[in-house]
Amino acid sequence: MEYLLIGLHIVVCFILIMVVLLQSGKAADLAGAFGGGGSQTALGSRGAATVLTKATTISAVLFMITSLSLAILGSRRSGSVFEQAPAPVSAPAAPQPGAGSAPAGPAEKSEKEKSAAPTAPAGAPEPAKSPAPK
Repeated sequence: MEYLLIGLHIVVCFILIMVVLLQSGKAADLAGAFGGGGSQTALGSRGAATVLTKATTISAVLFMITSLSLAILGSRRSGSVFEQAPAPVSAPAAPQPGAGSAPAGPAEKSEKEKSAAPTAPAGAPEPAKSPAPK
């Protein structure tokens, strides 16, 4: 039943896309490009409904019905996808030696270390020499 409904929904989607794309806009003529579509107002006369507008209405209603039906069928399944997934199995971490002791605080620097200029780390390239001024 669900697969039939999904197939119908896909067919209705394609029909709805094609019918909407085949219709011309309300002001599709040359006068509409320059603002001359004043005869087609929002509350004015629309004329007779064509086959495409009727097909659009029917396919839009079918699209809504199939969408709601699929949503209802989907909600009747068991709650969530996350509930269906198996829980990951993990082993407890092995305790490391000395892990129970408190972490050591920052070491105090001597006066000599505080006043010394910072040096580049080992293996770092030396800065480029600037050319001597003339």
